[in-house]
Amino acid sequence: MPKIKTRRSAAKRFELTGSGKYRRRHQNMRHILTKKAPGRKMRLGKVTLVDSANLKSVRRQLPNG
Repeated sequence: MPKIKTRRSAAKRFELTGSGKYRRRHQNMRHILTKKAPGRKMRLGKVTLVDSANLKSVRRQLPNG
């Protein structure tokens, strides 16, 4: 049986933490930043965890952790 391949696009976007959760970055931080409030930009710049609703699909895309 062949090896299970990792989705490379997902591997670049998500990172596994030490406790087994997945870390991700926020969207909306690439351009059109002038109309966004400073507090909003600060929050968007920080990393967060993948929500439980999306966890199944992220795990499927990254079978090898």
